[in-house]
Amino acid sequence: MAKAKTSNVFFCSSCGYESSKWMGQCPGCREWNTFVEGPAGRASHGGGFGASADRLRRAAPTVLSQVTVREEDRLVTGIGELDRVLGGGIVQGSLTLVGGDPGIGKSTLLLQVCRNLSRQGRTVLYISGEESLVQIKMRADRIGEFSEKMLLLCETNLADIAEIIRSDPPEAVVIDSIQTMYNENVSAAPGAVSQVRESTAVLLQLAKGLGVSVLIVGHVTKEGTVAGPRVLEHMVDAVLYFEGDGHASYRILRGVKNRFGSTNEIGVFEMRQAGLSEVPNASEYMLNGRPENASGSVVAATCEGTRPLLVEIQALVCHSNFGIPRRQTTGTDFNRVNLLMAVLEKRSGVQLAPCDAYVNITGGLKVLEPAMDLGIVIAILSSFHNRVLSPKLVAFGEVGLSGEVRGVSMAKQRVAEAEKLGFEICLLPAVCAEECGRGGGMKIIGVKTVQDVIDRLF
Repeated sequence: MAKAKTSNVFFCSSCGYESSKWMGQCPGCREWNTFVEGPAGRASHGGGFGASADRLRRAAPTVLSQVTVREEDRLVTGIGELDRVLGGGIVQGSLTLVGGDPGIGKSTLLLQVCRNLSRQGRTVLYISGEESLVQIKMRADRIGEFSEKMLLLCETNLADIAEIIRSDPPEAVVIDSIQTMYNENVSAAPGAVSQVRESTAVLLQLAKGLGVSVLIVGHVTKEGTVAGPRVLEHMVDAVLYFEGDGHASYRILRGVKNRFGSTNEIGVFEMRQAGLSEVPNASEYMLNGRPENASGSVVAATCEGTRPLLVEIQALVCHSNFGIPRRQTTGTDFNRVNLLMAVLEKRSGVQLAPCDAYVNITGGLKVLEPAMDLGIVIAILSSFHNRVLSPKLVAFGEVGLSGEVRGVSMAKQRVAEAEKLGFEICLLPAVCAEECGRGGGMKIIGVKTVQDVIDRLF
């Protein structure tokens, strides 16, 4: 007797790989224990980008030199921080994914984008599967006045949404959120791996086929990544993440993928009663509230994309009362801090082994750039020796395993940003000191090793 076909399949929650049985390791992405069970879908395999069979038969290649790109092909949102992260605005026909923790400000930011675009005379369609029209109106009243070009729709059926968009294509569409949408061709529940993947595929066809800019709100998991299959991030053109403490007023928008711009840019916002407000001088904002006459505090210069940024590094080093000292970091790489402490102990003889160490990057910013090494080293030494450093000191540079201080990129821009905020002393790699020169009111100090730093400051 033939075995009946099962109606369920297993999906990899990381890459979307399908299998008829559970497997410990995914053959597609090689991740372990990522398979989840779900109903088999009846995904349609029609023409790409919503094109009919006749149109596909008439399609022909185009010479690359004949393709023209105009400035009008980007929708300028009027929010400078967002436009810079996107590379100059929203590209027409693009698919952008915005993720972040609940209450971080994703829907508020996109509603402000809709407001600015509608006031420019562009037709915008805001589709919500989580809020009613009244709830959206209440939030919109706090933001400001909207024009008649702003359209609202509360719907979760993707077939009806696609029909509305095709009947009268707007210039921009916001989907809030992708986890609430469902495709009738897929028998899984909304938010399932197959539903998220197939729903995004339909939106991708609409964006590319009609030239409509689509912005998607995505929920995140407890690890901070977008919920759903990893293939979701591969399908979209840009992925933006909101970072920051939900209880604080600051918000950081980071681009982790962008086919039309840099992937290292950040935008800094402040949450206010009327919505998200741009922070034009992020360095000054990050240094606000810096303690005076406190050891273990130093300012370091980092770069996020093309933007130099000054952040405060705080370190607390004290003798441990336990057999195994405790090490903890916030805003930087834990293993990198342990490595730098090992370099200090091996190359400079600083006895940090019996000490607890806590390192914090203030402002809620996560910085993984190696140029922060020198600032972390100085903060640890300042706390260890209980030595208060000059409040006008700024430092940056990469520290190697031999204790050498290596050069970093964009040194001139970092020095210029520090000088603009009134810093007077800059400690940086010796190879960068020659590049920056000794002009202006900034005192440039080049160091070659960690021991040079100890001799000059401690």
